[in-house]
Amino acid sequence: MTVITSDPLDRNRFPVDEWALVETEFAPDDQGMAETIFAVGNGYLGMRGNLDEGRGGAAYGTFINGFHETWPIRHAEEAFGFARVGQTIVNVPDAKVIRLYIDDEPFVVAEADILRYSRRVDFRDGVLVRELEWRTPSGKRVLIRSRRLVSFTDRHLAVVEYEVTMLDADASVLISSQILNRQDLGDEYHAGMRAAATFDPRKAESFADRVLQPALKRAHGTRYVLGYQTTNSGMTIAVGAEHDLETDNEWQQSSQIEDDLAKHVYRIQAKAGRRIRVVKTITYHTSRGVPPRELADRCDRTLDRALEMAPEEIFDTQRDWLDDFWERSDVELPGHPILQQAIRWNIFQLAQATARTDGQGVAAKGVTGSGYGGHYFWDTEIYVLPFLSYTAPNVARNALRFRQGMLDAARERATELNQRGALFPWRTINGLESSAYYAAGTAQYHIDADITHALMQYVAATGDEDFLARGAIDILVETARLWADLGFWRSNGDQKFHIDGVTGPDEYTTVVDDNLYTNVMARANLWSAVRMCEELMVKNPTAYARMVTRLGLEEHELRGWTAAADAMEIPFDAHRGIHPQDAQFLDKELWDLDSTPESKRPLLLHYHPLVIYRFQVLKQADVVLALFLQGAEFTPAEKRRNFEYYDALTTGDSTLSAVVQSIIAAEVGHHRLARSYFLSSLFVDLADLHHNTADGVHVASTGGIWSSLVSGFGGMRDHDGRITFNPRLPEDWEKLVFRMTIKGSRVRVTVEQESITFTIEEGEGVTVHVGHEKYEVARSAPVVVPLSDQGPRIETPPPTTSDLRGMLRADGSVVTASIPMISLDRTEIDVDVQA
Repeated sequence: MTVITSDPLDRNRFPVDEWALVETEFAPDDQGMAETIFAVGNGYLGMRGNLDEGRGGAAYGTFINGFHETWPIRHAEEAFGFARVGQTIVNVPDAKVIRLYIDDEPFVVAEADILRYSRRVDFRDGVLVRELEWRTPSGKRVLIRSRRLVSFTDRHLAVVEYEVTMLDADASVLISSQILNRQDLGDEYHAGMRAAATFDPRKAESFADRVLQPALKRAHGTRYVLGYQTTNSGMTIAVGAEHDLETDNEWQQSSQIEDDLAKHVYRIQAKAGRRIRVVKTITYHTSRGVPPRELADRCDRTLDRALEMAPEEIFDTQRDWLDDFWERSDVELPGHPILQQAIRWNIFQLAQATARTDGQGVAAKGVTGSGYGGHYFWDTEIYVLPFLSYTAPNVARNALRFRQGMLDAARERATELNQRGALFPWRTINGLESSAYYAAGTAQYHIDADITHALMQYVAATGDEDFLARGAIDILVETARLWADLGFWRSNGDQKFHIDGVTGPDEYTTVVDDNLYTNVMARANLWSAVRMCEELMVKNPTAYARMVTRLGLEEHELRGWTAAADAMEIPFDAHRGIHPQDAQFLDKELWDLDSTPESKRPLLLHYHPLVIYRFQVLKQADVVLALFLQGAEFTPAEKRRNFEYYDALTTGDSTLSAVVQSIIAAEVGHHRLARSYFLSSLFVDLADLHHNTADGVHVASTGGIWSSLVSGFGGMRDHDGRITFNPRLPEDWEKLVFRMTIKGSRVRVTVEQESITFTIEEGEGVTVHVGHEKYEVARSAPVVVPLSDQGPRIETPPPTTSDLRGMLRADGSVVTASIPMISLDRTEIDVDVQA
């Protein structure tokens, strides 16, 4: 973990603004990160923060959620049940390109004489604005201003405005607006676009053959439409752009359209002081089966509808949508502007990743980059869905309906793995398992329990039991069947239900027996399935009867699920007073993290998996995540002992880890460590702490920031639908304010050092608990609850691996710690081979 001891951003370049991310200096060598953190999107369509002119960037990209190409996964050694179909998000045709020439001199930001520069994305209007002044080689000064918007209200719509004003001299101005198929053409200028030949499994796969097959091209007046079909997946896409020029200068226009390039060119005889303004309205439509010609017609309808509004109306509508979003979602931290800016940036990323997913999942990078191939993981349910369930329930429901739509494929996958029920894919776009490495992929059966956890959390938060009755209960039943079939009763009569051969969240330990996280979550899954089936039978007999008929559910299954859950093996080492991560975990020796140089981090890029698997070392929180999600199943003493032991073993190589460690550190009393982990997560993308922000925003981490604030420092827990608060406010925080929507009522929670206040902003009221006391919060008046303290404050830091070295196991053996000493990086290997 990178320890944040001061403001990690260069404030000369990125000044503090609590409601915006602002850049005042152009850094040509840092464009990969900048393109990500200045991206705009709506969950369906995303445009990276690339330069408008389309030259001199790092990774040009426009992405549509779920629009992907497939490819055969070729295993060097085949085996039955291995994943067969790879899926990778496609870089769709780039319609945001607008190139500028002054007296035939091209404007290239990285090469230009820039007199002043600013770029700003405002969290309240969702618009990327760039303004700069360029002195041309001949000495003429030019003011260039652009605005870029991806609409939250119309998910297919984007708008780019590009303004040019000659400040002190007349000039010949040429503006070339383009749609460019970068996926297949690449970058025609080859400016910084070649990826370094380094190994990193987090990056997306690349294609050697053509991906987008041209299907149509259409030009009429100032409107252009290109249509394609992917070569293998058969998905279709159409992209359209309409143009409007506003100027008092004399001008001419021309057009050009090819299979992979459309251009609309304006030639303007510009007079000093007379503004030139091009408004480019853009639309994308995609489908799994509709032909490109019909999608082109949809593009026309979207553009026609957009033209019925003035551009400012579109921008105003965006602002109205975000006003409502912030009313539901804002988290306020008065007196800490640096943290406030970063908090709002992270929450804004959640809006951009989820708002208009509309039937799709939430990708690991949202629509800001190609990292992880555009795949959906369990991250969505554990890190993003809590935010959605309590601030945007309809979006949460859509995300869960997306998983429900995968049930048939999940049933087939379970059958392929010789199991009953359903097994959801660990990573996927189209519902098929896409992880070629089963040990750290398919073996993560816990995804079934993660999905049911999110489902139950959503139902408890919203009261939407109708969602279950209308079919979502099938998820509970089929996942319970999977656990009941996967686990077993030992013949030696220990009366425990075991689950063997699985991988937990920690990917540095794979294919183990009785993984603590998996067993605890599977137990909750089984209990929830029984309870919801019994409640449905009583409350809605008709829906229950339909479900029984649909799934062939038998009464003895419920009894079996209850028995398995009640007898679930929960590993516990009485000698050390902790829960082993799995049945064999504590038998391994320690990886000496204290002595591991930063040059060997993250471990996954420097050591073979088998080397890592032999040690007690964690990529990310595993047992500690179970302490958070199923906290009611552990005592406070167990939580502290577990946290302190596993914290020493956790590398933080995953961005999923620090947010959870922050929450539990706050709960058990390690208040300084809780803050440290929080800051590391807060700036993981803004400061590029994991050196891969260029691949896209870590969306799960942004969701974890919300949970760190609400559940960590705010102390909120929702175990079994009971909302409780035990705040852990840092000593130098005067106040923390956040909102939650609970069963239709929005409550504002204000945490202060000596009190917590609940105020109903919308709806009738909510029931909450502070500590063990119950409070009814009505619309009539706020409820103020005095706090005696902010929980325990432990001043002694938790142990490190050095402190754990030398401990005795129950059998008397000594725990050792070491580092594998022989580890050649790829450069060294290449040198040896050449020699």
